[in-house]
Amino acid sequence: MKFTIPSLTALAISVLSVEAAPQPAPVELAPRATPTAYFLGDSTMARNGANDGVTDGWGNYIGNLLTITSVNRAIGGRSARSYWNEGRFQSVANEVQSGDIVVIEFGHNDGGSPESNDNGRSDCPGTGTQTCISDRTGEVVYTFVFYVIQAARLYTAKGATVILSSQTPNNQWETGTWNGAPSRFVGYQRIAKDALASSSVTFVDHHEAMSRMYRRLGASAVNALYPRDHTHTSPRGAELAAQSFVQAIAQSLNGTTSLVNYLRTPVTIVY
Repeated sequence: MKFTIPSLTALAISVLSVEAAPQPAPVELAPRATPTAYFLGDSTMARNGANDGVTDGWGNYIGNLLTITSVNRAIGGRSARSYWNEGRFQSVANEVQSGDIVVIEFGHNDGGSPESNDNGRSDCPGTGTQTCISDRTGEVVYTFVFYVIQAARLYTAKGATVILSSQTPNNQWETGTWNGAPSRFVGYQRIAKDALASSSVTFVDHHEAMSRMYRRLGASAVNALYPRDHTHTSPRGAELAAQSFVQAIAQSLNGTTSLVNYLRTPVTIVY
């Protein structure tokens, strides 16, 4: 089932602020005795990674590092756009209760252009109200920032908190020389957080945490974590990705988040 996105008429997003669009009335639900943490993303987070038998996603390991229940809803091959269009953000919203925590991390599949050989995943370039028309289906396509903001609002309207996490890096030692430059979607995730301007939404720079770890590990060790390509990690690489995410939260790399009180101790230091 395809879900349509609310009209942009009353919505104006900029790098630092967003004009409030009409919001759904908060749904009053009894909070859980302890929160549940939901993890939404692509194959770098998903169970079994790229489904090739040798890779895995970090969402498969995060549960071992938390004191609360974690639910991994990451799906391989998805972007913020396709996850929205498939109704997956809404499906999670139907389960979320007040006090729950939702982690959103996309970016690997969001590149390209919907106006040129649209693959159904590419977002419209930009960080605001820009729209594009799919050259294949005629669909109106919005920006990465727009999709993330709409998703976050689904959860905060139900009393959940949201952590916007930047995407994991590709193999930064692939060429034999260090390259830690982030993709544009790392910055886009921070822009979405700033635009929402809500105490219920925080940002974790997972990319930066892993970059620090990879630089510390060195080329040989990092190359061994990528058995198939430069994007998907081995199970050990996925475990390290989860540990770096938790360390970033424990050490408040980007400020305090709602997960900080639910980390198993001692926290493993990986960077």
